[in-house]
Amino acid sequence: MDLDAVRTFVAAADAGQFQEAAAELAVTQQAVSKRIAALERSLGVRLFTRTPRGAELTIDGQAFLPHARELLRVAERAAASVHTSRRPLRVDMISSRGAASGLMRGFHRAHPDIDLDVVMVFDIAAAIAAIRSGAIDASFRAVAAPGRPLPDDIESVRVLDEPLQLLTGPAHALAPARSVTLHQLVGHRIWMPGAVPGTEWAVYYEDLVAQFGLSIEATGPNFGSDALLDTVADTPALATFIGGHTRLVWPAGHGLRRIPVTDPTPVYPHSLLWHRDNPHPALPTLRAHLAAASPGHGAAGTWTPAWAL
Repeated sequence: MDLDAVRTFVAAADAGQFQEAAAELAVTQQAVSKRIAALERSLGVRLFTRTPRGAELTIDGQAFLPHARELLRVAERAAASVHTSRRPLRVDMISSRGAASGLMRGFHRAHPDIDLDVVMVFDIAAAIAAIRSGAIDASFRAVAAPGRPLPDDIESVRVLDEPLQLLTGPAHALAPARSVTLHQLVGHRIWMPGAVPGTEWAVYYEDLVAQFGLSIEATGPNFGSDALLDTVADTPALATFIGGHTRLVWPAGHGLRRIPVTDPTPVYPHSLLWHRDNPHPALPTLRAHLAAASPGHGAAGTWTPAWAL
C-alpha cells in the first residue's frame, strides 16, 4: 500500500477539503485527487463523497481512517528504529508516584544529557507488545507471573526489591505500632481496590494471601490514591499496603501512619524489560545505572513469590 496515498487520505480526512490537504502536504490539489483515486482503486471502495463544503468520508472511509493512522504510526516507528540516536529513550514506568519513577528521576539526574520520554502502560501484555513493536524501549514490571513467561526476544533484569508498608488511619488498632509482623495482620481488613484481577500486582498479592493467610479486599471502584487515602484515614477497620518507595502526600488532618512490615518483610520485585535487539544507545546506560544503584535482591528476612525472577 502506497504510504504517500495513505498519508494524503489522512490529511484530507482531517482537513475536510482536498485543497487544504494539498497545502499541508505541499503538493497540488490534482496530486491529492490522483493519490486518493489510486488508493480507492487499490481498496475497491469509495473513501470520500464530494460536497459543496469539501469532501466527507464515506462509511468505508470512516472505517479505514483509524487503520490508516495506525499504518502511518507503524511506518514512523519503523523509520525511528534505524535512527534511534535521534529520538528520546522511551521508558514505561506504570505510575508517576511509584518506585520506578524514583529510579528514572535518579537516572535523569545522573545523565541529564540523555533525552527521555516517560510513558505509562497499564497492562503487561500491552507493555510487551509496545517493546516488541519499538513503541517503547523499556518497561518496569514484576516478572514473570505463573503461566505467563516472557517471549524469547524480551530480556529482563531485576532492579529493585521494594519493601511493603502498612498504611493506616490514626484510629486503626495497629496505628501506634512501630512495626507489625505479617502474623499480626491476620484478621485485619487490608483494602486494595487497585488490585485488578489478572495484573501482575494482583497475582503478587494473591500469593501473599495464600502464603500468610491475610485478608486483602479489592472490592469497589478504584478512584485513585487520593480517594484511597481519604477512606483509610476515615475508616478505623481498614488498612492498605503501599510500597516503601511510593511517594504520597495527604492532608495534615488525615494523620495516616506508614508502618514497616516484618518477619518476613514482603518486597515487591521490580524488573526492567527490553527487547534483546533494541539498538537505542542510551539503553545500555540505563541498565548500567540501575545495576550500580541496585542493592541486590533476596535479602535475608524478606519474602517474594517463588515466581519472581
